[in-house]
Amino acid sequence: MLIMVWFVRRVYVLADWFWRRLCFIWIHFRRICAPIVGRTLRAIGFRRNEHGSQHGEPETNDHDRRPKSCLSPEEVGQVYCEGRRDAAASEDTVRHEGEFNAEEFRVETTDEFYCDYDSTWETEESQEVTFKKTNRQATFTQYKFNRFRDAARDMQNYRHGYPYQTRPQRRSMQVSHGDKPNLNFYLGLRASSPDGVYISDFHNGWYGEYDTLEYVHTYIQWLFPLQEPGMNCDASTLTKAEIEDFLENTTAKKNLLMSYKLMLDFYGIELCNEETGDVRRSLKWRERFNNLNSHTHNNLRITRILKCLGTLGYQHYQAPLVHFFLEETLIHRELPKVKDSVLSYFLFAVLDKRQRRELIKFAYLNYDCSDEFVWCPKKIQMKWSVFKSQKEMRNKVALEHRTDPCIQYLNEDSKDEDETSEAAKAEYV
Repeated sequence: MLIMVWFVRRVYVLADWFWRRLCFIWIHFRRICAPIVGRTLRAIGFRRNEHGSQHGEPETNDHDRRPKSCLSPEEVGQVYCEGRRDAAASEDTVRHEGEFNAEEFRVETTDEFYCDYDSTWETEESQEVTFKKTNRQATFTQYKFNRFRDAARDMQNYRHGYPYQTRPQRRSMQVSHGDKPNLNFYLGLRASSPDGVYISDFHNGWYGEYDTLEYVHTYIQWLFPLQEPGMNCDASTLTKAEIEDFLENTTAKKNLLMSYKLMLDFYGIELCNEETGDVRRSLKWRERFNNLNSHTHNNLRITRILKCLGTLGYQHYQAPLVHFFLEETLIHRELPKVKDSVLSYFLFAVLDKRQRRELIKFAYLNYDCSDEFVWCPKKIQMKWSVFKSQKEMRNKVALEHRTDPCIQYLNEDSKDEDETSEAAKAEYV
């Protein structure tokens, strides 16, 4: 018996040692081979589509003042949203006046982080827009850039109206000429499939039913239809005729707004201004954020929602929602498992190029490891680094003023003088 126990222990130790060595070899094998395999797959046209994609209007350059989302869950009044947006707009107008011109954002295709699928920046017309190979080592930063490039291909295809449809519509999804299932669903003329739920039932019966919204996966394609097939084979893709009729139909657009509010509540967010699209945390934000962070398939849903908003008449709602997620992930350090999708997908769903640039700049200025920021060219980062240095210096000076005992003494002395003066005036009166 003792010999058998000794033998079993020795076998266990040997198996454990062998398993550890195998894991060690596998980890290093992946680090070495992953970049090579990725380049090979891209060379033969393979694309990993992590998020749903859909038709969108061509990107525009019209300037809409960037609305700011609210940060504090306690300040839930509408006045807070509006006041904060106005203050931020006045500050940015002075500091960034004349910044967004073509020459300022012209980049070379040989830039270290130039992405040929990102039309946010200007390039020389004579330059050949192709992926430039470099001799960089397979670092984590390069790995992140490769992931961003995969996402950028899908997002640019959306922003430019889907000139390249990557997947044909399934036979079960094909509809007869003139049929408009998505529009009819939003007008209450037909139910979703396969759930058999009408749009009014979604808004009235599913609001606040968080378990149902989380674990049923066949409704999101009906609430936010795209022009590319989704996972629900019973849902139909949007057609151009449906989009045109949808944009002219007040009832359909009103119902889409209610669907947007339904999903915002599910994610712990609420719309505080229907005109500007400003959003803020809802009262249940902590619970809903935990769910969003632990169920990452919702990242695909939010990408779908942003694309649908841009296509069906709510383009001005895109930037406020993306800005909200940037603040939550980069400033408040919430939603760590949503952060990559915010930077690679949500941000590049914004159709307005000027707003998209402003959001990228906001992300860069608030990103902890600026040397690992891969979502805009190095040339642009170097220009923005000046603003980042100034911001850090202002924060440092402000912190020193708050902690300097001399400054505190002077402030207290000044406060006492003001109180004495006010008391004297009151006595005189």
